Amino acid sequence: MADRKHAQSAAFTGRPKVDDMKSTLRRIWSYMMQEKGKFYFVLLAIFISSSLSLAGPYLLGVVIDTIIQNPERSRVMMLLIYLGVIYLFQSVFMWVQSYSMIQLSQNTVYRMREHLFNHLQHLPMAFFQKYQQGELMSRLTNDMENVSRTLNSAVIQFVTSVLTIAGTLIIMLVLSPMLTLLTVTVVPVMYYGMKWITKRTGTYFKNQQKNLGEVNGYAEEMFSGQPIVAMFSKEADVEKEFAEKNEALYESGYWAQVYTGFIPKLMNMLNSLSFAIIVGGGAVLALNGFVTVGLIVTFTTYSRQFTRPLNDLANQFNMILSAVAGAERVLSIIDEEAETTDEKEAVEVENINGDVAFEHVHFYYDQEEKALEDVSFHVKPGSTVALVGPTGAGKTTVVSLLSRFYDATEGRVRIDGKDIRSLKRSALREHMGLVLQDAVMFHASIRENIRYGRLDATDDEVEQAAIAARADVFISKFRYGYDTMLDSDGKGISQGQRQLLSIARAILKNPSLFILDEATSSIDTVTEIKINEALQTLMKDRTSFVIAHRLNTIRNADLILVMEHGRIVEQGSHNELVSLGGRYADLVSKQAAH
Repeated sequence: MADRKHAQSAAFTGRPKVDDMKSTLRRIWSYMMQEKGKFYFVLLAIFISSSLSLAGPYLLGVVIDTIIQNPERSRVMMLLIYLGVIYLFQSVFMWVQSYSMIQLSQNTVYRMREHLFNHLQHLPMAFFQKYQQGELMSRLTNDMENVSRTLNSAVIQFVTSVLTIAGTLIIMLVLSPMLTLLTVTVVPVMYYGMKWITKRTGTYFKNQQKNLGEVNGYAEEMFSGQPIVAMFSKEADVEKEFAEKNEALYESGYWAQVYTGFIPKLMNMLNSLSFAIIVGGGAVLALNGFVTVGLIVTFTTYSRQFTRPLNDLANQFNMILSAVAGAERVLSIIDEEAETTDEKEAVEVENINGDVAFEHVHFYYDQEEKALEDVSFHVKPGSTVALVGPTGAGKTTVVSLLSRFYDATEGRVRIDGKDIRSLKRSALREHMGLVLQDAVMFHASIRENIRYGRLDATDDEVEQAAIAARADVFISKFRYGYDTMLDSDGKGISQGQRQLLSIARAILKNPSLFILDEATSSIDTVTEIKINEALQTLMKDRTSFVIAHRLNTIRNADLILVMEHGRIVEQGSHNELVSLGGRYADLVSKQAAH
């Protein structure tokens, strides 16, 4: 394992976008060349096995001529022993090269997969809004596996084929230029036939990988959203859309395989034609005394060794096209720009008091979509700030800027008087607790899911956090208590229970800044009251940002920001805003009416 875990070198960053086969192969090569010694050992094994495979047919011809011309028993037996030894050692070195290449290819794909996964951890939030989860999973699994299968065989086959073709051609020219000329007559037909086939398969293989990613992404999305599909009776529409995507995958895969299937048919026909030419032409030459019978047998074997590598190269080329299509999809993710690195002068921060200020902040998700416009407010340490307003008003964007998931396009965000960009992201986030509307759980025990808030926490601290979040009540009812295993994404417990565990996780972290994004939206009223009591105690002396649609949960907030279309239209305490009789007062009256 240790020899595989190489640090990612700077050579893998800042590369140009993947746009052609040559650059993609060059980049795969750079991953493989991290184990040069093993690669050269594979080449040595291939060279020895190829040399032995070339010696075998020549010695076979010598045996036949010896039997015909001078059938001395001891000489024939000695030649047969030599022949057996050659084929034995050829088999041994073929096994060695295969075993070594499997190690090398798996290590290469291991590094690529690890690089891709690690790079995904450092991509900005905006990236994940562009791709479906299933699409990313397809690149991490299907596309990488495609590269793995090709590397296992393509490198060996390519080098072996080149050596075999070159060696066979040289030996044949030395033995008989006339028979060699007869052997290579089929090469032009092979070349133009393969050129016609591979020109078409490349496009289809690329489309196949693209369509496979779309099918995986759509299926994953529909599986996770199945309750909504059923609730709105959209099964027929989902089936129709999946059928369209599946049809596109079928078409690209079908034609890729059809054209690929032409290769063995073409090669078998040409091999048979080459064999007939050599035997017919060789017979004429033998009758006239130009060649021996043993030489004809040698040439028939060499002719197959000459055309078979051409066949193998053609097959490998199609495999390479498929692998390149997958590698391009992987490398295109690796080429995505990582989250903006910290400024050179960015510093660690050991303590945060919680003094937060937005100073004329503007933010664009892209050049056309303006999310925040001239947002300014000041929060004193230990205060609770509530953000209210319609969907799309910019509430989540405010806390995203505070967490440095994004940086302000214009203006400044300050914490304790320091520009937030002067602080290291990791250090800043260490002092923040985040509870989202959709609680994220991992496939682990309840205890480990809570401990994710602080990995060095003791079991007693985990349980105290659960008690503070009112999660201990339902945890204690499980047979295995805190050791109860949760399925992927917390399936098996209710959304409200997942939210309680998420709050317990944030409590365990004990942050200086709290961000609660609709943290109690999925919890019943009775539980919500209990949680709010715990949160009020927890948020004491800590600066907290609360996004809420239930206005009764934010009555005690020190500052309420009313947002619309990315602007703060009102701000003040609950009583101040109600007496103002503006938008907030209107929201309060409407919720009271319901």
